[in-house]
Amino acid sequence: MPIRTIKQTGVQYFLISFDKKGVERPEADGSMLSEDLRKLVADHDERFTDVIFASHGWKGDVPAAIEQYDRWVGEMACSPDHAAAKIANPNFRAIVIGLHWPSLPFGDERIPAASGLLLANADMSIEDEVEQYAASIADTTAAREAIRAIVTAARRDTGTDQELSTEVRNAYRTLYAEMQLEDASGDVAAPPGADHGDWDPDAIYRDARKAAIEAEPTTESMLLGGGVADTFKSWVLAPLRQLSFWTMKDRARCVGESGGHALLRKLQNGGRDGTRFHLMGHSFGCIVVSAAVAGPPAGAALPRPVDSLSLIQGALSLWSFSSSIPFAIGKVGYFNHTLKNGLVRGTIITTRSSHDTAVGKLYPHAVRVANQYLLGDELPKYGGIGTFGAQGLGDIAEDLEMQSTTHDYKFSPGRVYNLEASNTIKNGSGFSGAHSDIAHPEVAHAIWSAILASK
Repeated sequence: MPIRTIKQTGVQYFLISFDKKGVERPEADGSMLSEDLRKLVADHDERFTDVIFASHGWKGDVPAAIEQYDRWVGEMACSPDHAAAKIANPNFRAIVIGLHWPSLPFGDERIPAASGLLLANADMSIEDEVEQYAASIADTTAAREAIRAIVTAARRDTGTDQELSTEVRNAYRTLYAEMQLEDASGDVAAPPGADHGDWDPDAIYRDARKAAIEAEPTTESMLLGGGVADTFKSWVLAPLRQLSFWTMKDRARCVGESGGHALLRKLQNGGRDGTRFHLMGHSFGCIVVSAAVAGPPAGAALPRPVDSLSLIQGALSLWSFSSSIPFAIGKVGYFNHTLKNGLVRGTIITTRSSHDTAVGKLYPHAVRVANQYLLGDELPKYGGIGTFGAQGLGDIAEDLEMQSTTHDYKFSPGRVYNLEASNTIKNGSGFSGAHSDIAHPEVAHAIWSAILASK
């Protein structure tokens, strides 16, 4: 059974892997970890009182997922709140499960043995690059031909062209068609991955080129160029990376609604009465866990509500849970029925940070439309929870500051708390800024506070 043991602490957790369609991947011996987990949760001798799920976000392959879970689970286990949970309930015993889904365009998806990490891939050939982009965007013959044309053109580009060539422009149009994304025309109430606006590869190319030429390699120019805006190749590939953004957002929803939801149902149906379930997501992983709770549209609901939901630097729309989107009369957020139907019995928390440039800048850039506008000069049509919190919720939501590890939040069940965490989640630079700077005692304390409020 693939139990991960964190070095120096001895803390353990389970890592369960899904493919891009949300189908569980078998272990090396052919067994299915979900069935082993079901037996563990149901085992009266094990007596697990709480099940904690976590999902990583975008740009996470197997090594990156393990690295993030090692840091996050280690921080949670070392928190004084862990000991406090046992004092409050001497029978408290939690099982921690990390969900992995392929979310890195150039990632290593081999499942490792119980020990050791895998090395990242070296520089790739054109065919390797085509293979990786096809896996992360659209894997059809026409899509591969289009990607090959784009990648080849990027490698020979001199940086003098102010527009994409006709060949590359046509390749992008073909690739967009092959993705078969739902055309939502900028509808923020659409499913994640379809809640984007008009797509213009020429405009994206011009933005990337302009940012790289007129400025030093700043965060903004790196975002537009995919992190290497000082090379001509980046300008040509900028639209390709935006398509990957949409695909990964859609994939997060798919994995959550299928594999994540099915796993939750299996453990709740097979578990002991009274076992509590808590979910935590980071980045696009917030889509995974939100979709796991909500389930597929018109699909079977969970047997019972989950007990807490923590959305850390969420790369999903700030209107995702809204009961009334201000500029879309009569429409609600895609995950609004989570609140409407009481699918989370306990507390929902979110974090936001001004230092998270991935959600603060890349997210709105990747979903924008030409006529994006602001509401009251405060809330945008397109923006992430990791920047603005969950909005449009009325009086069930409350904005708070993230506090020290000794603070009593006094969280109440059935409410949403948006925690301003810029003083804690603040370390990082370049492409994502502080987006992944979440392994802090203060963050762990906030999550534990949500977990313990469900008791």
